[in-house]
Order: sequence, then structure tokens, then C-alpha cells
Amino acid sequence: ENESASLHSRRSVVSTLATFAVSPLLIHANPANARLEGVNKPELLPSEPGLNVIQVEKFLTKGQEKRLNDLLTKLEHDTGYRVRVLCQAYPRTPGLAIRDYWDLGKEGQKDDKYVVLVVDQFGGKGNVLNFNVGEGVKFALPNVFWTRLTSKYGTTFFVKENGIDIAITNAIEAIVACLRSEDQYCVNVPEEGLSLRSLGM
Repeated sequence: ENESASLHSRRSVVSTLATFAVSPLLIHANPANARLEGVNKPELLPSEPGLNVIQVEKFLTKGQEKRLNDLLTKLEHDTGYRVRVLCQAYPRTPGLAIRDYWDLGKEGQKDDKYVVLVVDQFGGKGNVLNFNVGEGVKFALPNVFWTRLTSKYGTTFFVKENGIDIAITNAIEAIVACLRSEDQYCVNVPEEGLSLRSLGM
């Protein structure tokens, strides 16, 4: 029972962190009922500004991290959509400090075309993919898309079979392919093995 309460507490904090205190939409597998005070640890942020992928917990190789950073920089340049990734293991997280680093989710902010993926394994007991989605993305990628995405790549079964790095890269590639598609709209998750062209490379 203590383990269950502890897991619930971690999820509550991750929920608070991922929502940046003001969230138009947060989708994750097991929404927490209670909110705890958010963590705010700017010392865990990288010294280098402008990174799209921050790994407090190293889930990706250096090569994967660089590739995703480049992919997301190009997506933002071409479409205006800002997609960011935070890999953490609660309580090791910058938490609310991430808002200032990425300049996202601030009250009165006009730019709401963003997605933040918070990756946390919850000790191997929960869905690893948690998304914070700005209002400006909800028309292109509605709620059903995020539910299907977390169900496809974020489960403990998928992570066990394929690795958390593949869960992250597949999820990000699916988002990028949808935001770059001709319609800029998806309800279904694209298949793996997307062409480089569909990813804007």
C-alpha cells in the first residue's frame, strides 16, 4: 500500500510539473487526483540555452538526442510548432524551472503552438509518456491522437520489448510526421519506419 501511495505521489508531482501550473491540456495514462507543490530546480537545467531535448535522466544516446534536437529545430523553423522533450526520474527534475528555459506555458502567452513530452518511468509501473499540449496544437492533434500515442508507445510492455529510447523516438517521429503532413492533422498514429521526407529531412 505504501508503494502504491508513493507511486501516486510521484505521478501527482509529475502531473504538476508537466502542466507547468497552467495547462490547456495534459494527457497521460493515469491522471493524478491530487496536486502537490511543484518542484523548481533550475540547477538541473543545462547551461547551454535553446536545447529541445533535456535529459536529467539519460534515456537517449548522445546520437539520438542530437538527432531529435535537430529534427525539432527544423520542425519549429518550418512550421512554427515547438516540440520539447524532458527526460526525468522524479524527484530528479527541473520541474517548473523548465517554463522559463523553454519560454512555454506562461499566463497570457500568445504562442500556444507547443507540445512538451515529459518522460518518466515511475519505477517501471506507469506509462512513460506524458504530454502537455498547447491550445494551438489541439486542432492538428486532438485528444484521441494523444491517447492512441501513449497507448502505442508509452506502455510498460512496449518499453520492456523495445526500450525507452525507441518509445521516445517513435512518439516524437509520429508527432513530427503529423505536424508536417499535408493536412497537418492526425487522429491515428502513423506507422513506425517513417520516411525521412515525411520528417522534413
